[in-house]
Amino acid sequence: MNVHAAALAKAHRFDEQTSTFACDVIGDLSQTPKRLSPKYFYDATGSELFEQITLLPEYYPTRTELGILRARGREISAIIPKGAALVEFGAGATTKVRRLLNICAFGAYVPVDISGDFLNAQADALRKDFPDLDVHPVAADFTAPFALPDAVKAMPKVGFFPGSTLGNFEPHEACRFLRSARDILGKDAQMVIGVDLEKDERVLYEAYNDAAGVTARFNLNVLERINRELGGNFDLSAFTHRAIYNRDRHRIEMHLISRKTQSVRILGRSFSFRAGETIHTESSYKYSLDRFTALARGSGWKTRESWTDDNSMFSVHALAAAD
Repeated sequence: MNVHAAALAKAHRFDEQTSTFACDVIGDLSQTPKRLSPKYFYDATGSELFEQITLLPEYYPTRTELGILRARGREISAIIPKGAALVEFGAGATTKVRRLLNICAFGAYVPVDISGDFLNAQADALRKDFPDLDVHPVAADFTAPFALPDAVKAMPKVGFFPGSTLGNFEPHEACRFLRSARDILGKDAQMVIGVDLEKDERVLYEAYNDAAGVTARFNLNVLERINRELGGNFDLSAFTHRAIYNRDRHRIEMHLISRKTQSVRILGRSFSFRAGETIHTESSYKYSLDRFTALARGSGWKTRESWTDDNSMFSVHALAAAD
């Protein structure tokens, strides 16, 4: 953590969440090369834009994963204990979790997300549609340890981590998250997780560079958030979205490219950009089934079942905590 950023955040009397955002932004933009954490995409606007992305014709992960959940629903239900608490890490819109809630007899649902307003709105909608289900939203950074509600602590726990979000982590971070999730869920934990698979590079490129430009707006929104919440003065028109596939590292990289030489101020700090300089905002790793199985094993999980679509575009895995 950058100590100057911490002092500036304190001086502005931010709440704890915004202070963390400020410290991370100042620290990340002070690095060479510059970066921003993808977890800060998901304010209310970013969450809404991402839901638009999931409906784009180029963006295959959501519809493919939903197809797997629909086709394999009975198999998933058969290995999940009745009355368990379903804990969704990074809960967004409820489209995918509704699949599980409809096919499995869960006793409670705990959505966890950093965007509290969006989270509570989705929780309210679920309560109306599933009146017998106890819903306990937790506004927290799911990448860090957090406490589960007391109401579910005695229940068996099943984690849910759909949407290939695991791919946004560096491999060592993915391992750390999976270990943390196992600790949070506790003894005899299980997990249902979505993982994007390696595929033709053109398919990947088009999925992250959609013709309608929604992904570009989603990427640029993190700069707008910095302006709004941290008093930044980013000129969004001076940056452009770019997503490329890094073949050696099996990942899509999203960047914001400076169109010109410029300077930006945030919380009293000035950041200079050269023309063509990038801010690396997200990586999305693509796995083979074997590489993901090895990652899970090294993180304290064993794979019970793995399912893919007919074209092997995406995968869903049922994990159990290893002894």
